[in-house]
Amino acid sequence: MIDLSTLLTILTMALVTYATRVTGYLLLRNRVLSARMRRMLEAIPGCVLIAVIAPAFATQNIANLLALALTLLLASRCSFVVTVVGSIVLTALLRYVFSL
Repeated sequence: MIDLSTLLTILTMALVTYATRVTGYLLLRNRVLSARMRRMLEAIPGCVLIAVIAPAFATQNIANLLALALTLLLASRCSFVVTVVGSIVLTALLRYVFSL
């Protein structure tokens, strides 16, 4: 069963995510954005994702490094869904294999 602090953390994260999306919509709904501003806003999710996964690049854990390399390979050849699912499975498998 999930404990209260975990549940509150998940709910708070969901609320903050929702709030940022709604706030962005409310602030920008009546504005015409320039092409440059639109490109910048479209790049933000990728930048956030890189900021989250970048520490994995600095690891010395061989399983994480192999998973990262295989994920980059998947990303260059497969769709987004295949890349995400494949990288999760590969990371779990490699961490299991190298922990033996």
